[in-house]
Amino acid sequence: MTQKTVRIRRRASGLARSLQQAAQPPRLLLAAKTAVAVGLAWWIAPHMPGVTQEYPYYAPLGVLVSMYPTLMGSLRSALQTLFGLAAGIGLAALAVFTVGPNWWTIPVVVGIGVLLSGTGWFGAGREYVPIAALFVLIIGGQDAEDYSLGYLTQMAVGAVIGLVVNLVVAPAPLTASATQRVGAFRAQLAEHLHDIGDAVSESWPPEHEQWARDAASLADTTRSLQGVLAEAEESRRGNPRAWRRPGTAEARADLDALERVAHHIRDIADVLADTIWERPAALPLDPALPGVLTAACHAVAEAVAQDDPASREAHRAREGAAREVRLLIEAVDDRTLESRSSLGPGVLCAMHLRRILILTGRPDAAERAEDD
Repeated sequence: MTQKTVRIRRRASGLARSLQQAAQPPRLLLAAKTAVAVGLAWWIAPHMPGVTQEYPYYAPLGVLVSMYPTLMGSLRSALQTLFGLAAGIGLAALAVFTVGPNWWTIPVVVGIGVLLSGTGWFGAGREYVPIAALFVLIIGGQDAEDYSLGYLTQMAVGAVIGLVVNLVVAPAPLTASATQRVGAFRAQLAEHLHDIGDAVSESWPPEHEQWARDAASLADTTRSLQGVLAEAEESRRGNPRAWRRPGTAEARADLDALERVAHHIRDIADVLADTIWERPAALPLDPALPGVLTAACHAVAEAVAQDDPASREAHRAREGAAREVRLLIEAVDDRTLESRSSLGPGVLCAMHLRRILILTGRPDAAERAEDD
């Protein structure tokens, strides 16, 4: 298979994943609610009193700035956008009522709006500060006062309609999907350990190097999952569908433990990769250790994969992992005495595997790895 074919397949796979993500039920619900809210806004806007009815096209735009996957995100975005609009309109009003819009006041006002948008005061509405100022000065012109009133009012009408629709058809809390993502990360960590165990037993250098590259990306995955949990917690705020439903406390505790497990796995991967590919920091691996090290990696991986530490299967997996880690530690101790050297990947891997085992459940299973 040529490299060009591989790149094409990767791009096609990435496109398929993107389309699949866009077609998820929460996104489809958001699209449907946005369409309904835009329709309502366009129907209501022409019936607004006074001059505001002359600018109905801003009401659907107000809907768009208020439709977010979470209720609090919608409220925050709507308020910040209206705040940004008001600031931009205020800047334009200063120019209109003093010098007036001309060839130099327009760029100056827009420049000031861009500076204000960088202060961090306006959040999601920061881009609307210079936009509102520009619209009032150029489109409003001599009718800047009426235009400003219509612009801001219709945007507010659309934002309110969007908030009401989003509240009436409240989005489902993201807690379940976030918990599933954490569970998938647990399975990913277990797979990493299995791959490391396989690599130790292969002829060196091993044919499969993906485990070493994937281990380096674990930190990025944990940061991404922290963001996912934060978003899931925000999706519960003010959401009637979240009442009497479990929050993210348990998933967050699991992620904290898995993050520490990932740290140990990265260290194991790094020290073994140094040895396998003879990097400058490489330490020699005793020829007597690959077999017991592979067995320990596979056994600890089975313990990591258990999502319920209180289950009977998890207990058996930890017992088996504790036995294999104990055998690894005994082998490392024996080889240390024989070779009179305590440095090597075997020592470091044994320490990290023991710590991983402790993090998978009750510490007593790992303590027996040394005490038995």
